[in-house]
Amino acid sequence: MANIKSAKKRVLVSQKKAARNKAVKSKVKTYVKKVDAAIAAGDKAAAQEALKAAVSEINKAGSKGVYHKNTCSRKVSRLTKAVNALD
Repeated sequence: MANIKSAKKRVLVSQKKAARNKAVKSKVKTYVKKVDAAIAAGDKAAAQEALKAAVSEINKAGSKGVYHKNTCSRKVSRLTKAVNALD
């Protein structure tokens, strides 16, 4: 464990940031799973609604610095492509 006051603070701050990042990533994964479930069920309308919500959450995560912008773009692109493939 750190002995210096600033090092102790850094430990606390990094734990807080890691917890926030973990929560945001978990939320994104939940929304992505909802899209995948709608795709698996073959329900295009539900998939499009779920996609809209998922894209919003992914972009929020990107703006908060949890994901890199290219990662966000890749995730959105793959989900959109999968939803558009439904007929």
